[in-house]
Amino acid sequence: MAANVVEVHQVSKLFRVDGQVVHALDNVSLHASEGEFVSLVGPSGCGKSTLLNLICGLMEPDSGSISLHGDERPRLGRVGLMPQQDLLMPWRRLIDNVLLGPEIQRRDRAQAEAEARSLLPMFGLEGFADSYPAQLSGGMRQRAALLRTMLCHASAIALDEPFGALDALTRRGMRDWLLQVWARFRQTVLFVTHDVDEAIYLSDRVIVFSPRPGTVVLEAPIPLPRPRLPQHSDTREAIAVRKQLLAALGL
Repeated sequence: MAANVVEVHQVSKLFRVDGQVVHALDNVSLHASEGEFVSLVGPSGCGKSTLLNLICGLMEPDSGSISLHGDERPRLGRVGLMPQQDLLMPWRRLIDNVLLGPEIQRRDRAQAEAEARSLLPMFGLEGFADSYPAQLSGGMRQRAALLRTMLCHASAIALDEPFGALDALTRRGMRDWLLQVWARFRQTVLFVTHDVDEAIYLSDRVIVFSPRPGTVVLEAPIPLPRPRLPQHSDTREAIAVRKQLLAALGL
């Protein structure tokens, strides 16, 4: 059985907003194993993005614990994070944007750039190394943002609704492409989405959160074979899981 890369144990988080206490997460426990693709779904404001920020070490829980590979040391820099917006720097060329992580890690620039350039074709960015973000389509910007995340070589990556701003057709193509990239690198993935069908298509497990304060109400394994194909979304197994997830969401 694969070892757990990420373990969240009874984590709660509160914020103070305009003088009022907002209870974002309540007693959340979950895990993600080595090479596993886990999606988090739930209503807006239920704390999914907060949980990713906690796992990545951008903030600390008020109670509970988070460990990476069984280690509770500071997590900052040990998990790759791709936020909802691509956050590419408009004044930097694509190649310079994707090298931001290695640059912060003070890795050898020539080696990191050679690796980045070798991966441009896989990420659909061949021929655009010297382009600026304004010259790229939305899908290309998202692929560049994911390449930037991958180049940090973290054993786990957190993707916070990475396709949310894309049109439906582009989004569908990006799902298949993401699975191809994941099959190549096999990092542990925590993926936040509001799209139940997207979660089913991509994931090994889907975790459903309640409305705020967010807590886990369902953990559903996805009984579909890999590699995933579009027709898998219409199988009896997929339809049964969809009903289960929608019921847990109160839909």
